[in-house]
Amino acid sequence: MPKVAPLSGFPELLPADRYVERSIIDQLARTFELHGFANIETRVVEPLDRLAKGGEIDKEIYVLRRLQGGEDDGTGLGMHYDLTVPFARYVLENAGRLEFPFRRYQIQKAWRGERPQEGRFREFTQADIDVVDKNELSFHHEIEVAAVMAEALVATPLPPMNMQLNNRKLIEGFYRGLGIPDPSAVMRAVDKLDKTSIGAVEEALVQEVGLSAADARKCLDLAAIRAADVSFVDDVRRLGVEHPLLDTGLEELAAVLDGCLASTGRRFTVEANLRIARGLDYYTGTVVEIFMSGYESLKSVGGGGRYDALASDGSTTYPGVGISFGISRSVVPLLARGVLSGSRPVPSAVLVAVADEKSRSVSRRAADRLRVRGIPTELAARPQKYGRQIRYAERRGIPFVWFPGAGGAPDEVKDIRSGEQVVADADEWSPPAPDLAPRVVGEDADSSTDRRTGKEDR
Repeated sequence: MPKVAPLSGFPELLPADRYVERSIIDQLARTFELHGFANIETRVVEPLDRLAKGGEIDKEIYVLRRLQGGEDDGTGLGMHYDLTVPFARYVLENAGRLEFPFRRYQIQKAWRGERPQEGRFREFTQADIDVVDKNELSFHHEIEVAAVMAEALVATPLPPMNMQLNNRKLIEGFYRGLGIPDPSAVMRAVDKLDKTSIGAVEEALVQEVGLSAADARKCLDLAAIRAADVSFVDDVRRLGVEHPLLDTGLEELAAVLDGCLASTGRRFTVEANLRIARGLDYYTGTVVEIFMSGYESLKSVGGGGRYDALASDGSTTYPGVGISFGISRSVVPLLARGVLSGSRPVPSAVLVAVADEKSRSVSRRAADRLRVRGIPTELAARPQKYGRQIRYAERRGIPFVWFPGAGGAPDEVKDIRSGEQVVADADEWSPPAPDLAPRVVGEDADSSTDRRTGKEDR
C-alpha cells in the first residue's frame, strides 16, 4: 500500500497536541459559561444564497454535490465558512423559542477553500461569543462581549494577546464630516493599509473614490491614530472634523476601551486603532481585531463587532455583537513551532501492571479502585516482565506504575521518573496534583495565571 500523504489545509493533531487544543477549548468554554453564555452547535451546511449574503467570495465556499453520477444534486448547499452566518439563521429559525437578549457561545469547525498557509486552513475551529436582542441592542453589550473575550484569552496558556478596537460610527462620522458621500468606499480603501503602502491607498482615495488630496490626507491621518487609553479622543479632535455620528463613535469607543482594560494585564493589552474597519459591511458600531504578540505574521487571530441588520425576518430585526477567535489559526502554528505541547500523549496517570493472565482480574480490581476516585488508570495490555511494562509506561508518558501485591503482600506504586517505589492502598493513594492529568507546557503555559479564575499575580 502506498504511503498516505497529508492533505494540505486540513490539520490533524497527534494526541499530546490534541490535548493542548482541547484544554484551550475547555478553558474558553468555562469562561464563557461563567458569564452566562449558552452553548449551541449549528449544522454544517447552509443554502448557498444565504452564505453568499455574508460577503464571502463564492470560490471560497465548499459546495455539496453527490459523487454518484458526478452531477449536482440541485440542493444548492454549501459548508459554512464561519459561524456568524449560520448563527444568524439559527436565531431567525428559533426566535420563538429563545429568550432575548440571547447570549451564545459556539466552538465548532468551519470550512473555507482558500490557499493553505501558516495559520490559514481549509478546515479550522473557531470560538464565537455573541449577544443578540430583538429590534434594539443596548450598547453595554459591546463592552461586555469584548471584555469577556479578553478575560477568556487571558486564562489560556496562549502567548500574550493584543486587542485592537475601533468604531464604525467614529470613522463613518469622520468621513461624513468631511462631506464624503460614500463612507463605505473609503473604509474599503483604508482597510487595505495592512496589505499595501500608504501612498497606494492615498492614490486610490483620490483617483478611485474621488476625494480631494486634502481629504484623503485627513482620512489617512485618522487611520494613523493609535492609543492605549482615551487620549485618542483628543487626537481625533485635533484633526478639526465635526459630525454628530463622530461624537457618538468617540464616546462608544472610549467606553469599550475602558471596559476592556479592567480584564487585561501583562498578558493582554488593549488599544484603540483607528485603522481597523473590518472588511464586511454589516458591522455598524464597535469593531475588534485580535493579534498574538510575537506572532504578528499570522495576522489577525480573532475579530468581530456590532451588527444591526445581519438577521431580520422582515418584521423583526435582531441586532447583535460578537467576537470570533481562531483556535486553529493560533494553536496549530504554535504546536508546529514547538511553542506549546502536551506533557504526555495519554490521560493515564497510572499503569497497573499485570503479572500473568491468571491474575489480570486482581490488576483490574486495583485499576477500578483508582478510577472510582477519579485517577485516570490504564491496565497493562499483556503480562510481560515488569521491566518491559515500565518501559511501556515510559513510552506513553505515564508517570506511575502500580504493582498489585501477590500472596497477601501489599500493593506498591513506582514513580518511574525518580525510581521511588512505596507501599500504597488503591483506596487512599493519589498522585501529586500536577501528575493527575496532562498539562500544557510551553513559553506561556507556566505563567502565574490561575487557569480556573484567569487571575494573574501582577
